[in-house]
Amino acid sequence: MCYLKEMRIHHWIKNLLIFAALICSGNLTDIYRLANVLWGFASFCLISSGIYFVNDMLDAKNDREHPTKCSRPIASGEIPMVSAFIAAALLIGAGFMLNVFFINSPVNTPHAIWAYVLPLSYIALNIGYSLGLKNIPILDISILVAGFIIRILYGAAITDIKISNWLYLTVIASSFYFSLGKRRNELKRMASDSTRKVLSLYTEGFLDKNMYMCLALTNVFYALWSMDTKTVALYHNIRPIWTVPLVLLICMKYSMDIEGDSDGDPVEVVIRDKVLMLMCAAYAALMLILLYMLR
Repeated sequence: MCYLKEMRIHHWIKNLLIFAALICSGNLTDIYRLANVLWGFASFCLISSGIYFVNDMLDAKNDREHPTKCSRPIASGEIPMVSAFIAAALLIGAGFMLNVFFINSPVNTPHAIWAYVLPLSYIALNIGYSLGLKNIPILDISILVAGFIIRILYGAAITDIKISNWLYLTVIASSFYFSLGKRRNELKRMASDSTRKVLSLYTEGFLDKNMYMCLALTNVFYALWSMDTKTVALYHNIRPIWTVPLVLLICMKYSMDIEGDSDGDPVEVVIRDKVLMLMCAAYAALMLILLYMLR
């Protein structure tokens, strides 16, 4: 069980971004592309879990001094370093094997190389993050954001789909909102966390203002995507604009959660709020109905 805990399976929810290009392009019923995305999702889940092992090995010393992270399997000694190294190598290796052998030949597409470069970039960025980049203000947040962007780019690469620039901007702005919110709440709890040096270089006002600036941009970019002429032409209707009020409500509910007693981690915020989970599920269902059943 300790190995499953270290894999942080609940964080696989982030990898659902890999489906974004396929769903928003109206090609969800394309079996060839759907198979690619499913294999890509599995591949990225294994790779990201392997990275958690690597990062926790590198952060073990600091984690032992953290009030909550000290209970992580590697920091607590439940998983020995040698075993953690082997598990990380197996997970990352298995993820790449799925990427290379089971995704239906992205080598035949113009974006082939990105199907391999992006996972490698994800690994390199996260290792660099743990080795010290996390201590550089702004850059630490940018690396967190890059993790989200890599996922959506990877999903586009393995399906050979080009998605709207407005949608990319929506993901970028929302990722900055999530990352800034995480840092903001970590700063609020700084008295109990002396292990994250970068927090002393931020102020709550700076994080708060930029967080809500990015939230505003997220809603604007999403609304522009929903009414963009290319979006209307692709779906033959303007129905996606109907989802804008629901997105606004979801953002309000999420903001209410992180303004409360939360560490700001996006996954933890969502899975601990059943109402927010239902709202996100309702949004997903509404999008599928509008884009596929009412075309």
